[in-house]
Amino acid sequence: MGVHMGFHDPNRTSHEQLPDRQTLFGVLSREMRLRNYSHTTIKAYKSCIRTFVSHFRPRHPRDLGNAEIREYLVHLLVEKNRPASTVNQVYNALRFLYCDLYHKDFVIESLPRPRKERRLPDVLNEQEVVRLIQAVTNVKHKTMLMLTYASGLRVSEVVRLKIEDLDIERRMIHIRGAKGKKDRFTLFPLSMVGVLHQYWGMYRLGTSGWLFPGAVPSRPLAIRSIQAVFERAVEKAGIEKPISMHTLRHSFATHLLEQGTDLRYIQELLGHQSSRTTEIYTHISTKSIRKIMSPLDRIQEKGLDSDQWNDDIPLLEDKD
Repeated sequence: MGVHMGFHDPNRTSHEQLPDRQTLFGVLSREMRLRNYSHTTIKAYKSCIRTFVSHFRPRHPRDLGNAEIREYLVHLLVEKNRPASTVNQVYNALRFLYCDLYHKDFVIESLPRPRKERRLPDVLNEQEVVRLIQAVTNVKHKTMLMLTYASGLRVSEVVRLKIEDLDIERRMIHIRGAKGKKDRFTLFPLSMVGVLHQYWGMYRLGTSGWLFPGAVPSRPLAIRSIQAVFERAVEKAGIEKPISMHTLRHSFATHLLEQGTDLRYIQELLGHQSSRTTEIYTHISTKSIRKIMSPLDRIQEKGLDSDQWNDDIPLLEDKD
């Protein structure tokens, strides 16, 4: 039997309706925690469902059917111009609501999923990485950005690193409870040893606890804090590409591939479940592309252009 949760009664006062709204999202949180969903997923699903509920208020979501949900997804794609990845997340959140809570599989099963766009992420070249890091003067912030790039970490992973997760002798970092609740090991580069010791001594860290504590030492630094540091560094370094903290992870993988690292090892270091996810970097890497000669370069190399091409010839002729 599906979960029954009150939502809206026109005869209730706004004060009386509040517990019902809290019940819906309270049950959502509890059920997702029982299924061991990550905090990030719980937060994202609740946000998706909250917007969905607001769109159809005062109707209860349990009373909505296939047509209304389909209309809402089309509304996001067409009218709101949301990317397919966002709409797919909404789809997954609604699937949880209807299948896991309401047990109304028929509502969601026949709905088509939006096809994902195949967009290649932007990456930094090595000179841009250097400029970015040099733009940061704070030792703690510089250490975080360097480690994110050097080890291919997600921003959520770097802020939750603990001192005991570092094995400097083996040059490994133990990433615990990463995306998909999976542990993995990744590189701890020799080039980070001196940087880390400087940071360690300056901030008087112990032998355990958060590697990058926040204002309250018992809590890690907020993700938004290091993202703001990154954004300021990008601006100061004069980098015009549309990038985010995650670009450092993309750059790590791309640069490893260009150095000749086997794709299977990159997959392990990144913690990708599917090799297809890692294969995107083969489309970003320019190592093989740079070996290809343009047919125009080939013509000029053979001297076939002679004097026919001249720098004084305008690219667009004036036909008037």
